[in-house]
This record gives sequence, structure tokens and C-alpha cells, in this order.
Amino acid sequence: MVQQSVRFGGELRRRRLAAGLTLTDLARLVHYSKAQLSKVERGVKTPSRELVRLCDATLGAGGRLAALARGRPPGEGPAEAETGDGEVWLMQLSPDGQNLFQSVSRRQVMAAGAISLAGAGGGPGLSSDAGDGRFLEISRSLFDQYRQLGQAVGPALLLPALITQTHTLRELSAQAGSRTRRAALRLGSRYAEYVGWLVQETGDERAALWWTRRAVELAAAGDDHDLAAYGLVRHALVTLYREEADQTIELARRAQSGKLPPRIRGLAAQRQAQGHALAGDYGACMRSLDRARTLLGLHVQDPDTPVIGTMNLPDPVAMITGWCLYDLGRPKEAAEAMDRQLALIPPRALRTRVRYGVRSALAHAAAGEIDHACRLTGRLLDAAVTVSSATIAADLRGLARILARHPRSPSVRDLAPELGTALQIVTP
Repeated sequence: MVQQSVRFGGELRRRRLAAGLTLTDLARLVHYSKAQLSKVERGVKTPSRELVRLCDATLGAGGRLAALARGRPPGEGPAEAETGDGEVWLMQLSPDGQNLFQSVSRRQVMAAGAISLAGAGGGPGLSSDAGDGRFLEISRSLFDQYRQLGQAVGPALLLPALITQTHTLRELSAQAGSRTRRAALRLGSRYAEYVGWLVQETGDERAALWWTRRAVELAAAGDDHDLAAYGLVRHALVTLYREEADQTIELARRAQSGKLPPRIRGLAAQRQAQGHALAGDYGACMRSLDRARTLLGLHVQDPDTPVIGTMNLPDPVAMITGWCLYDLGRPKEAAEAMDRQLALIPPRALRTRVRYGVRSALAHAAAGEIDHACRLTGRLLDAAVTVSSATIAADLRGLARILARHPRSPSVRDLAPELGTALQIVTP
């Protein structure tokens, strides 16, 4: 790590001098102190990811400074889970609102004497094909309702019901006829995928990937092989938040086979653009965004099938463009792009508004617009606590670090207590 910091610092100094900039000039452009930049150039201090991308963009390094700063070992991947065969799900709910979910093999459960043979094998099915069909119809309607609720409440309130519904659909598939079986498995896979996303919002990446694998398995059993590709896009979201650019790009690239529906390919292209932005590659990022825009424009929604991916961004590519510009070290452009799209998000989509609102505030702060960033953040903190998101909390922590560089700002001093309290509540 020391050698890496020294190499980065030397290259930063070389590029700064080649651009005819003094330390004071660069400090003014990236909104960091001259003293901090000096320590980075001398290899005394490891640069933050934010400083790396700002310097890369300001000095026109085309991702080369970002590449030098990377090199930490990739995050440890999730442990392989047992297959779904012979698997039992155990969920415990307590009066204080806490809940526990775990998956164990049927053999382990029987050895422990935890449930009876009848319980392990499932109960009797519904009484008729008509009953099965009605159950699926209601479950499909509930799925959309749960997604709307997920915009307004924390994940912990929804997860027990969603897990139960996923299990029920899986059990129904084991007892129904072939047509109902496929429909139950496909709908169950969408429930499982949504559970995985909410679990990621709690900060548990390993469990999120476990549920994503379960979603892929259920979909494949229901002859829906497209969701397997979307599982790669979901996995890439985990590596994106780990700041693993290369893995994010590769996972997203694998989800863009020409045989897949255009929406899945478009969402994968968006994720690939985010990976290229992390790597500091502006050209590749913009090309991926162009491809995403074309593919998503080809999508025709089936009203009987749940929407894959976000339902609340009128123009997802435009919003993700702002997200990418921030990671490319262009915070002012990023804030302008995201602010335009924030105005179009419906009020009911609280989680989405907070997710991108905090990201916009982060961009404003990085661009030196401290007062405006504080005003935006102040309006979002109560909602951030309500939706309780680990991914939003990550950007709030980044915002707090930027604001800490401006201790004399009255806006920062006014916001600090409320921001600190919110971070204590929402940080996993």
C-alpha cells in the first residue's frame, strides 16, 4: 500500500507539473487543501477515491491515475450456498420486531428434530386448478404492492412477508400441474430477486447474493432463463458498491448476450457504464450509456410480468449518466444531470428520491457548492432514516467526509448534528 501511494503521488505530481499547475492551483480546482495534496504527492497519505477521480478528470489522465490508485485486493466473494434441493427455510419472528432467516438442509433439520416429516415435506396443495390460478393472480398483484411499499418503509418491515410469499410459491410449484408450476416458479423468482435487493439495502451483501442465486434457480426451474442474466447485473451492483471496477464491468458484459431481452441487456449496459466510470474510462462509459439508451428504448412491457429493475426513473439512462459523471471526477456536470432527473421522480417513490437526492448532494459538495449541498441534505435526512438503506448510508458517509473539510461553514455546522444522528441510525 505504501509503494502504491508513492507511485500514485509521483504520477500525480508529474501530471500536475506537465499541466503547468501549482499545488495551490490544483487544490482550488479539486476543492482539497494544498497541505493534503502535498502529502498525497509525497506518498505520505493514501488518496481517497473521491480525490483520485477528481485529479484524474482535472488533469485529463483518462483513467490512468485511477488505475494506479486501485490495486487493493478484491473483496472476498460470497460463500457457496447449498443447492435448493432438500433445502428448508427457517424464519423466527420475535415480539420486539427482530427476525432471523436461515436456510439449512432437510437432513440437518431432521437430525435436530426441529420439524416433523409432514412439515419438512410441505402440506396439502390448494384444492383445485382454479384455486391455484386465483392464488397466483393475487400473489402477482401483491408483488406490485410490496414494491410500492418498499419505496416508503425500511427493508426489515417487508422481508418476513416477502420471504414467506417466496416460500409459499415454491411449495405450490411442487404440488401443482405443469402450467401452474412454471408460473409459480417464475413469480417466486421475482419475489426472491426483490428480497435480494432489499437484503442488500440492509448491508448484508453475502445474503443478497444468496437470494439472487435462489432467484436464478427458481426462474430456471420455471423455464425462464433470462433472469439468470439479470442475476449477473444484480451481482454487479454488489461489486459496484465494493468499488471493484473490473469485476463490475465483466459481470455486466456477460449479461449482454444478443439472445436476451433488450431490457436486461440495457440494464446490463448501464451497469457496465458505472463500472467504466469507476475505472475512470470516460469514452467506454459513454459508449455503454448510448448502448443502454438504445436497448431500453426497444423494451415493450408485458402487463402480466413484473418489471425488471427500477420502475421509478422516467429516464434511467439520464440519471445513471449523472451517477457516472460523479465517479468520473466531474461533480458539477453530475449534479446538473441528476437534478434535472430528480424533478421528474414521483413523490411516492421516496426511496428513489432519497437515493439519487443524496447522490446529487454529494456531487454538489464535491463541486464546492457546500451551502447548496447542505440544504439538499437537510431536506432528505428524515426520509433517509425512514427507508433505512445501506447504499444511501454509504453516500451519506462520503458526504460527511467532504463537509468535514469545511468546518468553518455555518451551513456545515448547522447540519452536522442532524447528519451525525442520521448516520448513527442508518449505518448497518
